[in-house]
Amino acid sequence: MLPAIFGLTGPALTENERAFFRECDPAGYILFGRNIETRAQLRALTDDLRAIHGRDRLFICIDQEGGRVARMKPPEWPAYPPGEAFDRLYDLAPASAIEAARVNAQALGLDLAEAGITIDCHPVIDVRQPGAHDVIGDRALGSDPMRVAALGRAVLSGLAQAGVTGVIKHMPGHGRAMADSHKELPVVDASAQELETDIAAFRKLADAPAGMTAHVRYQAWDADNPATLSPFVIGEVIRKRIGFDGLLLSDDLDMEALSGSVPERAERAIAAGCDLALNCWAKMDDMAGMATRLPAMSAQTARRLDAALEGTGDASATGDHAELLAKRDSLLQLAGARA
Repeated sequence: MLPAIFGLTGPALTENERAFFRECDPAGYILFGRNIETRAQLRALTDDLRAIHGRDRLFICIDQEGGRVARMKPPEWPAYPPGEAFDRLYDLAPASAIEAARVNAQALGLDLAEAGITIDCHPVIDVRQPGAHDVIGDRALGSDPMRVAALGRAVLSGLAQAGVTGVIKHMPGHGRAMADSHKELPVVDASAQELETDIAAFRKLADAPAGMTAHVRYQAWDADNPATLSPFVIGEVIRKRIGFDGLLLSDDLDMEALSGSVPERAERAIAAGCDLALNCWAKMDDMAGMATRLPAMSAQTARRLDAALEGTGDASATGDHAELLAKRDSLLQLAGARA
């Protein structure tokens, strides 16, 4: 199996994609708005991906956070609030905020499970810092690490109850970056002591089954490489100081924070310690180059992948979607009344 996650060009597989994916056998796929039209179409697409590989439990992921980061949109699917909504409620009633985050994630997870999606690149565990770039902004669950961890734990729990695995991101922390890594490489000058705030929430969630790296360079840890391409940040900070032993995805390798060709970036990310190289934009030349340059999946990554997929697509995962949303809304109204 190839240690890569690939994107698709449209709402159905092309014959070229089908043949390429069958031959190179990637670990999984990521979906975007360009791949999504209706409930029936989306389920047909994910079933088609499973048919290629003959694997019922296939890594099919999406960025479905709520707020401005949502690929499945109204009117076909409900809108979900951003992380900031639960942060505001936490100011008034911490236990209510945690429960609201859990039931919200469970309802969202039911949408994904119905569509055949097994992995959500959510929750955002970046600790929000004042004055930082808005690329994280209201996506964050707060500016206090313990609050972020508590709400993040609730999100992971709600998704799991729906048969979906969450991915904590962006390790070891994107919350103080002063630039958008989609457009350029953020450089964080904070000291190692200051960065303890950034990794504290991730430490609390170190047992999460999956995580994603940040395309951010931390001067205190590695003055030459962003986290995604840094053996020190991955090996020493993420694996040892945070204690994360789950499946580690790179962030999208096509982002402008990184230099070199996409296949070169993928090769460096795997060499640095990422388990899977994520490439979102379905450019066949890039994907073919990755298939040529990447090694076969290691036994350790295969173990982590199996663990991340455990419990996904579980037919016993239940929950009344309408009741979950009603409970969430009644809890969030506590904060709305004081807004």
